[in-house]
Amino acid sequence: MYVDSHCHLYDTRGADVADVVAAARAAGVTTMVNVGCDDATTAAAIEIAERFDGVHATAGLHPHEARHGVDTILRHLDHPSVVAVGEAGLDHHYEHSPAADQRRAFAAQVQLAHERALPLVIHTREAWAETFDILDGEGTPERTVFHCFTGGPEELRGCLERGAFVSFSGIVTFKAAVDLHEAARRCPMDRLLVETDSPYLAPVPHRGRTNEPAYVTHVVAAIATLRGEDPHAVRRATVANALAVFPRLANRGSAS
Repeated sequence: MYVDSHCHLYDTRGADVADVVAAARAAGVTTMVNVGCDDATTAAAIEIAERFDGVHATAGLHPHEARHGVDTILRHLDHPSVVAVGEAGLDHHYEHSPAADQRRAFAAQVQLAHERALPLVIHTREAWAETFDILDGEGTPERTVFHCFTGGPEELRGCLERGAFVSFSGIVTFKAAVDLHEAARRCPMDRLLVETDSPYLAPVPHRGRTNEPAYVTHVVAAIATLRGEDPHAVRRATVANALAVFPRLANRGSAS
């Protein structure tokens, strides 16, 4: 069994979500964390989680949507399908929301994770130092995930020093991602997660197509090759780590 620790099943680029979930299950992906990015997508993630066993939701305000304010997602946090806060963080590549709004929204969601005893899912792009500064100021939640990790060994060290889990996506299958490959080799097995971030970033051999949770198997295989380890050992570790970082996955229809 596999866990896709980060996907967006409300965006299947026209495919029927039931078919996408069925394909994931056929590939052995029994558990999917369907991540919300604002009020509307969080509501959609919850609705899908209610329909399918093994699919769970998060409630988050992506840095692109930070201008809307964290109050817009509060109503979702008590839903039983919600397993984490996020994705939250900073993104200075696009700046779809002003930097000040991003900082406020990120800090507020760190505090929500503390208050609700929920894991925190972080998105950071071109903002590593600032992301670490906010975490240090607010206190890194006990269960924190850096999703779609794109850093190298130095950024990995910063994540691990704060006790975080590190989630690798299909980018780890790209030949040019040399620093990321080295981070995947160095990441302790008990801090390693895998994800698709579907519909984005499809791994080789599906690169350039719409991504889907079934393809997380390729992420596991690539990491195993980079580390010189048995793919089944990597798979088992990533499942165990997902259940550790998202305890609510054990509540209904999840990998175990």
